[in-house]
Amino acid sequence: MTAQTINIHQISKFCAIAIILHSAEFFFPTPIFGIKPGIANIIILFTYLKFNFKSAVYVSLIRVFISSLIIGTFITPTFFISLSGAILSLIFLFLCQFLSHKFFSIYTFSMLMGLGHILGQFIIVRMFIIPDDGVFILFPIFILFTFIFSLINAFIVSRLISPSN
Repeated sequence: MTAQTINIHQISKFCAIAIILHSAEFFFPTPIFGIKPGIANIIILFTYLKFNFKSAVYVSLIRVFISSLIIGTFITPTFFISLSGAILSLIFLFLCQFLSHKFFSIYTFSMLMGLGHILGQFIIVRMFIIPDDGVFILFPIFILFTFIFSLINAFIVSRLISPSN
């Protein structure tokens, strides 16, 4: 097998893992509606660090589309909220490529991805689902949980990348 074929197989495995994690997380009970740990983002960040941005895009977008088909949310508001979060998260991850790895770490990348994800979701919710600025009252709570879960996810990724630490 060529190196490219091996990479395609590995990316496919990461897609499958991300789909399973995202689909399972959909059914997790939450104390506050909409707050989830984003465990599939562990796989996206890992893919970005282990391979490249393009591979992370594939894994992230395939995860959103296939998971929505499995869960039954394809072309529903939930799908568009998830897709917008994934896209803005990927935009923020793309911008991370230009940050100095000397000063910014996996934790920064994870927090920026989480910030992009929640911003993307709030934009769609505000524009199409709850067209009232009152929706932003919840934003600080979501940001707090986003940063907490982003730090936990980054810790997991750091352990996956260098398990000896």
